[in-house]
Amino acid sequence: MASRLEINFIRLLSRCESIASEKRGETEWRLEKYVGALEEMLVALRKNLSKPTAEIMTEYSRKVDFLKGLLEAEKLSSPTEKALANQFLAPGRTPTIANERMPASKTVHMQAKARCTGEMRDELLGTGPSGKGTSETDLRNRRGLPLDERQSAAELEAVLQHHHNLQEKLAEDMLNLARNLKNNTLAAQNIIKQDNQTLSQSMRQADMNFEKLKTESERLEQHTKKSVNWLLWLMLILVSFSFISMILFIRIFPRLR
Repeated sequence: MASRLEINFIRLLSRCESIASEKRGETEWRLEKYVGALEEMLVALRKNLSKPTAEIMTEYSRKVDFLKGLLEAEKLSSPTEKALANQFLAPGRTPTIANERMPASKTVHMQAKARCTGEMRDELLGTGPSGKGTSETDLRNRRGLPLDERQSAAELEAVLQHHHNLQEKLAEDMLNLARNLKNNTLAAQNIIKQDNQTLSQSMRQADMNFEKLKTESERLEQHTKKSVNWLLWLMLILVSFSFISMILFIRIFPRLR
């Protein structure tokens, strides 16, 4: 059960993310004040006895730090610096409220990057906020430019188109590389599976050969024992016959005097 302080913190955090997702003017002051209040509530929440788990507190800190970084990035003067600062921002990973399909901080992050990209494009093309009209107005403005500036704009468009083509080619190459890697992985899995089957068959055959060898060894041992027994009896018989023959010979042929 969430405490009253945590409920108020979640409501204020959701309100801040909602304000951050809207287009704000330079005179907008609410977001900065609300973020300051969020920091104070976060400190109080850490000291509360019924504070949330460590993972939830880490997520809360992540979202507050994201809003602080977003405000600091908006104060920068150069669109390039804004874009670079936005790249290092880390939005929240989980929704703030239950009815969010995607975390609001991620939506705010994507909107901020899109605005920075638009400002950088306007700065490169030499157009301001008033130059974001229709294509006819843009064409009319270009016709009014000197020849050198029109050539520079055309070269810039060619460079941008070239980079766009390179990015598409790179994405296609990465996709092909991923497909080849997947095919190679599947082929390696099949080879390993076949090797395992062959190894299992070899082990079964080795076990069968070992059992046969054991059986034959027992049979050979029994046969050897039988042969030794017959040989022993034969020798006993021969010795007995020799002894009896010698006694008979002595009895029949007495010693000469």
